[in-house]
This record gives sequence, C-alpha cells and structure tokens, in this order.
Amino acid sequence: MTVAQHEKRKTWRILLWLAALILLAGLAWHFTRPAPPRVQLVKVGRGLVEATVSNTRAGTIKACHRAKLSAPSGGQISHLLVKKGDRVKADQVLLELWNNDLQAQSGLAKEQLVTTQTQAKQACLQADLAEQEAVRSRQLHAKGFISNEGLDQKTSAARVARAGCEAAHSQIEQSKSRILAASAGLDRMVLRAPFDGIVADISGELGEYATPSPPGIPTPPAIDLIDDRCLFVSAPIDEVDAANIKTGQTVRITLDAIKGKTFAGSVKRVAPYVLELEKQARTVEVEVDFLDPPTAQNLLVGYSADVEIVHTSHKNVLRIPTQAMLEGRRVLLYKADGVLEERTVTTGLANWEQTEITKGLNEGDLIVLNLDQAGVKAGAKVQPESK
Repeated sequence: MTVAQHEKRKTWRILLWLAALILLAGLAWHFTRPAPPRVQLVKVGRGLVEATVSNTRAGTIKACHRAKLSAPSGGQISHLLVKKGDRVKADQVLLELWNNDLQAQSGLAKEQLVTTQTQAKQACLQADLAEQEAVRSRQLHAKGFISNEGLDQKTSAARVARAGCEAAHSQIEQSKSRILAASAGLDRMVLRAPFDGIVADISGELGEYATPSPPGIPTPPAIDLIDDRCLFVSAPIDEVDAANIKTGQTVRITLDAIKGKTFAGSVKRVAPYVLELEKQARTVEVEVDFLDPPTAQNLLVGYSADVEIVHTSHKNVLRIPTQAMLEGRRVLLYKADGVLEERTVTTGLANWEQTEITKGLNEGDLIVLNLDQAGVKAGAKVQPESK
C-alpha cells in the first residue's frame, strides 16, 4: 500500500467518524429537544352575546310586605297570643296590653247608653201624651170649654215635652260617641296583623312594659311581621351602569345559599336616586322580581343574592370566549402548519364569557384558549390538545 493510499484511507476513516458523530448528535437533539407546547384550541363560531351588568355588593332577598309593629300606646303586655314562626291572618290579634280600666269605661258607656235610651223612650212617650192633650184642648177651646190661657198652657207643655224627647235623643248620640271613644282606646291597646304573614321576631315577654317608639328614637318593635309569599331581590348597582338598566329587563339571579342554580328574574324598579354611603361607591338600588320563585328550596328573607342584568343582546353573531382575548384586542390564530399568528380583531358586545367579533376572524378559525402557558406566543409552533 502506497503512502497516498494510506492517507486516503485515513481521510475516509475520519470522515466516517465525523458523519457518525453528526448522526449521533442529530439523533440526540431529535430525542431530547423540547416538545412543542400543547395548546387548547377553540373554534370561532356563532351564537348569542349579551351585555350585562352586575351588583357591586351582595344583594338581599326581601319581602314585598314587612312591618315592624308596635302598639299605638304604651302599657304592660297582658296577652301575648303568638310565637316566633307562627303564621297569622290579616286583622288577627297578636298581643294585648293591660286595659282593664278602658274596658270598665267601655262597659260604663254601654250601660249609660241603655239608661239614656230608656230615658229617651220615657221622655218621648210623655211628649206624645202632652201633644194629645194639646189636641184635645184645641178641640175644647173651639167649643168654648177652655180659656185661651188654658190652651196656651197645654200647647206649651206639649212643646216642652217634645223638646225633652229630642234632648234625650241627643243624649243617646253622646252615649254612642262615648262608646266609640272607649272602643278606640281599647283598639290602641291591641296589636293586630295588617296582612297575612309569619312572625319573624318578638320583642317583649308577658308582663313586660311595651313602649311605642318616640319620633327620632328607634326602639325594638314588639313584633316583626313578614309576608314571605312575595319575595324580591334588592341589589346595589354602580352608578356608571345605572343608565343601562330599565324595568322589564331580563335578570339571572344566583344565591349563595342555593349553589349551582340560577333563577330567572325581571327588573321591577330602578331607584330614582343615587345612594351616597360614606367610604363606598355610589350606587343605585335595583329591585328584581323572581319569574319562577324556587319552591323546592327554602327561600328565606335576608339571603344574599347576586343579579346579572341583561341590557343588550345580539343573536347569531361571530363570537369567541372572552378568556381567549389578549390585551389590545389580540388573539393567537392557529395556522395549518401549527404556527401561531397574532391577529388584531374588532369587537362588539362582550361579557365575562363571550365576546362578539365584528372584524379580524372568520367562522371556523381556530384560536388558542389557554394563553397563560409558557412558550405560547406569536410565531411559536404548537401542538393541539386532543379532546
């Protein structure tokens, strides 16, 4: 073997070793290179997009009728006729204050009425007799048997008797008025239900002294009565959203106490003023009716509630999940070669779940949903997650 052949063989051996090293390095890179990020894709489609507003703080379930009742007069509780949780009917007596003195006055007034009626009957009978005597006297006077003086006496006596009868009738009316006054006094010592409802709370016990609340000095009511047959939600809405709310708008109601369920509602009232509470945002009170109140669950007055009011809706529009949107109204579009492209879009209505797309995407386009994953950016090659 010549020297040239030996050098040539050596050169080929070196080249083979280099090729093997390159092949091994390529295989090592192939099997150790980081895999493309796996991304969750969502197809751009059509559907309903709604613009909504929600309460800034928790709303409250309230009763359409609720009264914190106290007797018109103060006194000792002598009869407490209900307990907490009792259901009562309108005009039912709830409690009575001690009123023996007023009952005695009422009884006396009724007895005086009976006496007055008897006296009036007697006076009127006497008036009738006196008038009959006056008629006979006129007949006798016409025949000359009675003098003018005698006729005048009989006529005057009849008039006096009739006046006595009328005075007695006036006494009857006065006695009736005294009875009414006594009854009014008794009514002030009795507390009645103004409507059908349930007794939520009672302040006071049998034998205790109940006092009506003086003006400007709040005192606990004797009985808190709630009509729980009619309930609604009162929720504070930020003043910047109030202009979009109108009565009759559709509402979705959720309750902390009833998890996983949403109830349909409707705006029944928007307060015509803004609440100015210290250290809190200015809000407008909105009242929402249940369209179909929950019956399987025990809905209680005082539950916290959240409302989502739909003030505008667009049907059958191009839309994407709101979470697929980057700042600056950008999305990451998945191309056929697996590379992501940044696309700026024009949006319409939007809420926490869906955003309307008016320009920049087509129906059927695929965009990235999980934007917070490492390596997911424009120009990156990705791999879709299998469903």
